Amino acid sequence: MPNPIRTRFVEDLKSRFGVVRKLEGSESLYEVGSSGARVYIRYSRVHNNKRGFYGLRHRDLQDLEGHPSVVCFLWDKQQEPLLVPFAEYEDLFHTLSPASDGQFKVMVYPQDEGTQLYINNVGRFSVEGHFGWDNLSAIVGSSRVTTIPDLSHSQVQTLLGAIGCAKGFDIWIPPNNHSTLDWTVANQFKCRGKFPSGLEAVAAVAQEIDVMWIKKGSNDPQSLFEVEHSTPIYSGLLRFNDLHLITRNPKLRFSIVANDARRSVFARQLGRPTFQTSGLMELCTFFEYGDVFAWHKRIMEEKERAHQ
Repeated sequence: MPNPIRTRFVEDLKSRFGVVRKLEGSESLYEVGSSGARVYIRYSRVHNNKRGFYGLRHRDLQDLEGHPSVVCFLWDKQQEPLLVPFAEYEDLFHTLSPASDGQFKVMVYPQDEGTQLYINNVGRFSVEGHFGWDNLSAIVGSSRVTTIPDLSHSQVQTLLGAIGCAKGFDIWIPPNNHSTLDWTVANQFKCRGKFPSGLEAVAAVAQEIDVMWIKKGSNDPQSLFEVEHSTPIYSGLLRFNDLHLITRNPKLRFSIVANDARRSVFARQLGRPTFQTSGLMELCTFFEYGDVFAWHKRIMEEKERAHQ
């Protein structure tokens, strides 16, 4: 019996882009419009631990290569489709071998703090900026995605703080960075003046973390972000590893933020035995600058609609 969520998505494709053709040899690959754009549709239930399990067939991914294409991740009660550009991850899949069934195993974690894509044996990547039809519309040619500006370290710091503030967190940014925050890219927010107690053992490391989201009115950090604009990604991972080993807080989330060209560097460095052994590999996420920009834009648009 056809999955109704997949069926509805295909109908949406047809209504938006007109010509939609299923490719031979796959039940999940479609060509859209006249540009040769391809969509690979995957569906999963979201299980009790708030993650969906997906298998990506090696053969299907090979059919995406050389074409403008997205991988569409669907699940129940999803408000907008998650459309991830395959080109951003093509090089990573080339470094992997599929499982015995010919599939790469991935998971999607839909979370308020930012939806993540987990690729087995590689790591976690933020995909929060890929909700909605913009990515597909851009490659099909029916519309354009908002141009993402060249962002500085301070601007990315500002956007991350604004996102956390909008989501109801207290924000810690090192006091010596406050004067460089850029209020032309986000509405001004108040940074927490006092470093959270309970982290004295790691204060020397934690106080220099670029952005920290802390549970409102508490000393409980939730998410930590290191913006590696020009500094080595490995140094940020070492700081996170120290914090992880000392705090042993399984709910604490770590994120490296950098430009897309450094995604493969992140995956290679995170795969070092020291981070596999410590468990950081399972907890650390890669955010690309465009993800942060698109996430902030979407949150601001949602707030604006809510007040209309």
